Amino acid sequence: MTSSLVDAAFKIIPSQQILINVVSKRVRQLTAGQRPMVETGPRMGHADVALTEIIEGKLTWEAAPVVALVAPGKKGK
Repeated sequence: MTSSLVDAAFKIIPSQQILINVVSKRVRQLTAGQRPMVETGPRMGHADVALTEIIEGKLTWEAAPVVALVAPGKKGK
């Protein structure tokens, strides 16, 4: 994995945890046989492909909606 790709992708997805999750999910997809959405080079690993897809805007993410948790009410006697 190239550190310059990580730095560039981190500018697009500033959360380290989210970036790792997006890249690892895409790596699993590529390993399972999905085709890359970008031109690949002979020495590019799956993580480099995933990072390049993020940098080029081919791979995006969206935050899950925040759901408020409400404690169940007490039932009176």
